[in-house]
Amino acid sequence: MKTVRLGKTGLEVSRVGMGGIPIQRPPFDEAVKLIRRALDLGVSFIDTSIHYGDSEIRIGKGIAGRRDEVVLATKGSWRDKDAARDCIERSLKRLSTDYIDIWQFHNLSTFERYEQVLAPGGAMEAAQEALEEGKIGHIGMSTHTLDVALKAVTSRYFETIQFPFNFISNEAVDGLLPLARKHDVGFIGMKPFAGGTIQDANLAIKYVLQYDNVVPDPGIEKVEEIEEILEIVNGSWKLTSDELRRIEEIRTDLGTRFCRQCLYCMPCPNGVNIWMLMITQGMYRLWPLNMFLEWMEEPIESGRQCVQCGECEEKCPYHLPIREMIVENIEFYESVSGGNRIRIGG
Repeated sequence: MKTVRLGKTGLEVSRVGMGGIPIQRPPFDEAVKLIRRALDLGVSFIDTSIHYGDSEIRIGKGIAGRRDEVVLATKGSWRDKDAARDCIERSLKRLSTDYIDIWQFHNLSTFERYEQVLAPGGAMEAAQEALEEGKIGHIGMSTHTLDVALKAVTSRYFETIQFPFNFISNEAVDGLLPLARKHDVGFIGMKPFAGGTIQDANLAIKYVLQYDNVVPDPGIEKVEEIEEILEIVNGSWKLTSDELRRIEEIRTDLGTRFCRQCLYCMPCPNGVNIWMLMITQGMYRLWPLNMFLEWMEEPIESGRQCVQCGECEEKCPYHLPIREMIVENIEFYESVSGGNRIRIGG
C-alpha cells in the first residue's frame, strides 16, 4: 500500500483511509471482520466520530491487538471546554485506546462556531490539555464551509482539515488545497463518493488520487468495497480519455442542483430541518429502508412547518431552489414509505 505524509502531523498514512459512518450498518461481528480485513490490506488511517452511533465501539473492537497499525482519528462537536473534555474521555473509552492520533472539531460550519471553540473556556482548551497529557496526538477540524476552512488552515490551531472533495464537489481545488499545502496542513478528503451520488468507484477514487496532498476516507460497509477500492489504489491512477469524458457527463447530468451540506440555510425560523430534508434521496441510497424511514421521519415531519418564505434560499451560497427541493424530497419519502402526502405550507 502506498503511503502519504499527513501534513505537519508527520504521520505516514495509507494513500486511502476509511470513514466510519457506514460501519454502523452491518452486524457487529461483520463490522469487526471488515475493519480487520482493511488492516490486512494495508489501510492505516481510520476516521470516525463519537456522533456516528456505535462506530467508535466497533472500530475499537476491530483494532484490538493491532493498535500500532493504525492512525486513529475521531471527532466531537461540543464547543465548551468541559463538554469537549468529556467527549474526548468517552471516545477513548469507546475506542478502547489510551490515545487518539487526531482529535477533530466536528463540523465547524460557521464562523460563530469556529470562534466559540477558540474563545476562553472553549473546547480548544480541552483539546490542548488532552494534547499535553498525551491523550491525543494532533488537533484537526472538519467543515463543509469553504470560507471557514480557508481561515482554519492559515491559523496556528489545526494540523489537519477535513473537507468534502470529489469530482462533483471540487470547490477546494483552486484555493483550499494549495493553501493547505503551503501551510503544511494535512487534507482529509471526506465524501469522495459525494455522499453516494457517485456510483463508479473507479472514477471517484482515481479522481481524488490525482491530488497528492489529499487523503480520501471513503465510508466502507462491506469487505468487497474496500477490496475494490484498494485494487484501484494499487493500480494505475491515470484517468483515460474515456474516464475523463464520463466524469464530465456525470457533472453535466447532476449540474449544480445538489446540497453540499454547508448548513448556511439553517436555522429555519419555522423549525424545518432543511439540510436533512435536502439530502433525503442520498440517505435513501445509503441506508437500509427501515433505518432510512426511522431517521428521516422527524425531518420529513418538520417539512409541515415550511411556509415557503424563501429565507433559506437567500442564505444558500449555491443558490439552490430549496423550497422546490423540499417538496420533491417529501414526495420522494412518501413514495417509498407508502405514507400520506405531507401538506406543504401554512
